[in-house]
Parts: sequence; structure tokens; C-alpha cells
Amino acid sequence: MIGRIIETDDCILEGIAWLSAAHPEFKAAYDLTGPLPLRRTKDGFDRLLSAIVSQQVSVAAASAIWSRVEAAGMTDPENVLNASEDDLRALGMSRQKVRYAKALAGAGIDFNNLRQLPDLEIIKELTAVNGIGVWTAEIYAMFALGRADVFAPGDLALQEAARMLFNLDARPTERALRKMAEDWSPWRAVAARLLWAYYKVAKDREGIL
Repeated sequence: MIGRIIETDDCILEGIAWLSAAHPEFKAAYDLTGPLPLRRTKDGFDRLLSAIVSQQVSVAAASAIWSRVEAAGMTDPENVLNASEDDLRALGMSRQKVRYAKALAGAGIDFNNLRQLPDLEIIKELTAVNGIGVWTAEIYAMFALGRADVFAPGDLALQEAARMLFNLDARPTERALRKMAEDWSPWRAVAARLLWAYYKVAKDREGIL
């Protein structure tokens, strides 16, 4: 079963209203952050390839590499499959990322069909591809597919934001935060947006490293 899809700012506001009514901590966070960004992107092969390119490099480096990838026409899976390792390395990809890019290009993912799958099936299909981890799959489901009830508890900023907002003694583990987020269903993706925004505000206010 497919739940709500976040398509407009009104969807975000509906989620905020629900979360604020259910959990006063979220209302307090929203009072600090103000309106949240929609953060919807298009879906497809290039979105996942961009995530692979961005792994473990700075934002500036990822942007530079991605510009070269786009200019070389490597946002098409057939072109990636036909390119040599040297071709892809010349764009700035490491050997490992070249392997991941080719694995993604050869995986035969039906991106249109992904839109029709339940959340857990999306995560399962994407993480079957070498180089796509759970975090990347969850982020794709949230922002490329607009799934309203997907969360990414492995994200360190979300863990730290939850620690601060809910006055926890320590940063929750991925497993603990996943369990905690069950109470935020069916708007876990809005909770994530709010926690990310709160993290930015709290970090600026408290000087958190």
C-alpha cells in the first residue's frame, strides 16, 4: 500500500500540524525554524547516480564532478555501461564509484514502477544494487518519490537533532531512532525535514560541532 505523497507546501503544513498536535516538541521546533522547504526532486537514474558521486566528498567537489558527469552525457545508463573505467575516472570518480555507477546502470531498475511500490519494497529494490545503502534509498524515497512516511534514522544530523529536541541523554543509535520515529507515522518524512531544520537552527544557536 502506498501512503501519502508529498507534492506541495500544503502537504508539509498538514504534516507539521499533525506532528505539532501529537508532540509538543515538534511545535516548539517549528516555532524556531519557521516554514520548511518542500525539497522535492525529480526521480530517475541520474538522482541515484548523483548520490553515488556525492558520497564521502565535499559539496563543492561533488558539484564539480557532477557537472562533468552531466557534460559527458553520463546521466544515461547506457552511456555509463559503454564508458570505460578510464572515461569515468577522468570525470573525477574513484574506482569504487565507477563500480557502483556501472552496477546501478546495469541493474535494470524500472524507475516508473518504483513510483507504484510500497515504501519498504522501494528500499529493498534499491539496496540490492551495489553502492546503494539504506540511507541513500530512504533519501531517494523521501525526496525523489515524495513518500511522506519514510525516515532516515542513520543520518547523524537527525540523530543529533532528536537528542537535542527531546532532551535525550545521548545521541540515539540508528535502531533507537527508527523505533522512536514510529510514533511520528504517518508523517515521518516531515518530521525529518523539521529535525534537519531544527538541527541547523540549534547548531547556530548553541555552537554544536
